[in-house]
Amino acid sequence: MEAIVARKMWRTLEPVHAMIYFTPRATEAYDALGIPRRTGYFASRSAPMGAVAAEVVTATFFNFNPTVVEAAIPAAWDVASPEAIVAARFSAADVALRELLGDEVVTSPELAWAAATARKATEACDTAGRPLYAGHVGLDWPDEPLLVLWHALTLLREYRGDGHVAALLLADVSPCEALHTHIAAAEGILPPDVLKRTRGWPEDEWQTAADDLRTRGWLDADGGFTDTGRAAREQVEDATDAAALAPWEALGEETCDRLRATIRPWSRTIVDGGGLTGNR
Repeated sequence: MEAIVARKMWRTLEPVHAMIYFTPRATEAYDALGIPRRTGYFASRSAPMGAVAAEVVTATFFNFNPTVVEAAIPAAWDVASPEAIVAARFSAADVALRELLGDEVVTSPELAWAAATARKATEACDTAGRPLYAGHVGLDWPDEPLLVLWHALTLLREYRGDGHVAALLLADVSPCEALHTHIAAAEGILPPDVLKRTRGWPEDEWQTAADDLRTRGWLDADGGFTDTGRAAREQVEDATDAAALAPWEALGEETCDRLRATIRPWSRTIVDGGGLTGNR
């Protein structure tokens, strides 16, 4: 199986997981615990690892300014336990996906099959060198197929993400530099100010990272990729794909194709319904 399959699977399946970062249902769930929206993101995603320090969250999330993380962690653990935050996140995912997809999809045999299949894929994932994935894989599996699917896709996403961080480190790309390469790869679709603001990088550090990439010959004067930079970014993505391939090899190409075809319309429904805009 070619490694690019891992990228195709991630692109198709990602919206089903990622809606949790944007849905107001998550904001409401964290608010009910006394945790504000911005803190809720850091706390809910890191809670499966336990009441970890800000340094652990900064390391595993990778591309955030440490001061932004420190404003949320460890204070969040004084407000609510990691277990309560995890439960709130699952509850929010359940409500949000039911709203976005509708009862016909949620109760369908296709969703039950997709949930069981995605869960099977996670069984081929190894925790070695995957701290964020390891935290999530230690959670109990939910009973409902909808949440089994969401949890499985969360695991597969964090598994890939841990490998992506490793690939960036091997390529000697810093957290802020990684954001610049992401923007360049988007070719104008992603406004630079969005990532600079949400990841909390001050102007001087943001500009220093861009200048360093220009010195390396990766970016041009406008912040776009040079041929060297584009090739370097693709090497990172190829390494990420190779490191994320195990669960898809375990399923086999035919089952992977069926899983993508089954989930693709749900992902489109989420995107078209505004499920990836708004909160964060």
